[in-house]
Amino acid sequence: MIEILNKAQLARARVTGGLVADILHSLKQKIVIGTNLLEVDRWARDMIVDAGAQSCYVDYAPSFGRGPFGHYICTAVNDAVLHGLPYDYAVRDGDLLTLDLAVALQGVAADSAISFIVGPSRPPQSVALIAATERALGAGIAAARPGARIGDISHAIGTVLTEEGYAINLEFGGHGIGSTMHQDPHVSNDGRPGRGYRLRPGLLLALEPWVMADTAELVTDPDGWTLRSATGARTAHSEHTIAITDDGAEILTVPSRSSLAAAATAESATG
Repeated sequence: MIEILNKAQLARARVTGGLVADILHSLKQKIVIGTNLLEVDRWARDMIVDAGAQSCYVDYAPSFGRGPFGHYICTAVNDAVLHGLPYDYAVRDGDLLTLDLAVALQGVAADSAISFIVGPSRPPQSVALIAATERALGAGIAAARPGARIGDISHAIGTVLTEEGYAINLEFGGHGIGSTMHQDPHVSNDGRPGRGYRLRPGLLLALEPWVMADTAELVTDPDGWTLRSATGARTAHSEHTIAITDDGAEILTVPSRSSLAAAATAESATG
């Protein structure tokens, strides 16, 4: 199913996208060395409930997982990259942590993911992985405009990742989103330009480039959900929900000014 949102639905999508972004931004600010992933999940649950929103993950039970997921956020550490099931683990200095969150509010869903390094350490490989996915995401967003095709987005993402020297896994990628979290069209992280569904104003897409340092092969944890690099190499994942408008792509999952201001105040107080 491919949904095209009307103006009222798009207005609600902006609110949902802002909520997802604010929760992720708040969680990133709260996470320090020693924070337990199960605590992160509880924080996410509380923020979602307090906002009157619904988790897209708790009851999620697709064919590729051992469902239902049963948690409110995906937490992937180091060699884990997708669908990270929260577990009893305290993050350490230098860990590369990915948070992936999708919620629904007023009948519209939004989905976003961020990767960052915990603590003061900055392992060069981790910094490069995160930067590559963020650049690829930016390229994909720039290619998303009315009249373009899904393949144009995929090609833009894949070009950046390939130029950075990463192998690209095509099993999982971006997707349409709207009244439900996962919809058509599928947005691969590499592809041929000029191919696929033609973009129309009102279409929502979740674009999500992700890479593993030295492989394109995934393995699944015994938990039935968490996907890791087959070699144990580090990974990164960046995602935004965007809306196709008459003027191009609008990023919906950006933190609000109040969230950014609160983070800046907290950083100033601790710095």
